[in-house]
Amino acid sequence: MTKIVPALMIIPVLFGCSRPESETVEPVAVGPTLEVVAESESQWTGVAVTSDGRIFVNFPRWWPEIPMSVAEVLADGTLAPYPDEAWNDWTPGEDPKNSFVCVQSVVADGDGSLWVLDPANPWFGGVVSGGAKLVQIDVSSGDVIRTIVFDDQAAPAGSYLNDVRIDNDEQAAYITDSGLGALVVVDLATGESRRVLADHPSTQSENVVLTIEGSDWLLPDGSAPQVHSDGIALDMARDLVYFQALTGRTLYRIPAPALRDPSLSAEDLAARLVAVATPGPSDGLLWDGDQGVFLSALEHDGVRRWNPRSGVETVIEERVIAWPDSFALGPDGALYVTTSQIHRGPNPPEPYRLLRITGF
Repeated sequence: MTKIVPALMIIPVLFGCSRPESETVEPVAVGPTLEVVAESESQWTGVAVTSDGRIFVNFPRWWPEIPMSVAEVLADGTLAPYPDEAWNDWTPGEDPKNSFVCVQSVVADGDGSLWVLDPANPWFGGVVSGGAKLVQIDVSSGDVIRTIVFDDQAAPAGSYLNDVRIDNDEQAAYITDSGLGALVVVDLATGESRRVLADHPSTQSENVVLTIEGSDWLLPDGSAPQVHSDGIALDMARDLVYFQALTGRTLYRIPAPALRDPSLSAEDLAARLVAVATPGPSDGLLWDGDQGVFLSALEHDGVRRWNPRSGVETVIEERVIAWPDSFALGPDGALYVTTSQIHRGPNPPEPYRLLRITGF
């Protein structure tokens, strides 16, 4: 069951301490404000906020039952399957062309569309043939505009297409593959896609062990998960693409025109990569609108930000930010983030939360 918190729970984060009234009061630095927008008993990952403030979330098919794949958070405090029930009603064995199999992310492009990335790898059991796709939906009408299906060259059986950024001006989409490690570049005009930087160190796990809430994140057999290229961000000018492996500590950057250039060899493309920072393991990335990148700080229950002027800085750290997964910016500049609690396993002690951060 998923429930929406009817009144936002506000968690102020303050830096400083109180003084007796008799003492001189010095200015207190007020930190970000953290609000709980929604809570769910089912695990979600992605979040999207449109230019008019509509909120969408998604539930990946990682467990036997999920409430729906894509939902809109309605004003009356309920979730509605989006764009309709039929798209959210896939069962194994059915044709996946017009239904969601295992949605990992949702992104609003600012031009009236919601994009839904479906890696079609339910329960991490392999990609369902014909199911991996990118779906564009007209938010005003709820109509599906187009569906771009990925073949097994772009989305091999072991792939897990993870996150996407859209450039409508250049008619391009940039996607990470966290299952095998690669980027997928999509020509939105033709629907053709190319897999690049496959097996390159920049898209591969760095074999690090994440330590979260005082414990190493390990699989039941005691091994450390290896999650490849995961978060991705596109700068405001749409000139640079940033990405990072989840089990890695290095943030990379590459010119977007180079990714779109099919004439470049693998070596020439790799030569244009730059390692810009080592912020630590991150899941979600998002351009912050001010020359920097938001990074989900998995080992610190928080959000960090990188920019070339000041390097990596902490935006907020709070225990409630349990595995910050995906980001979205609201029309008022607020930062939305989902907590997916992946490190806590299938039955976490707290609900999954959608948080809103302001004042940073």
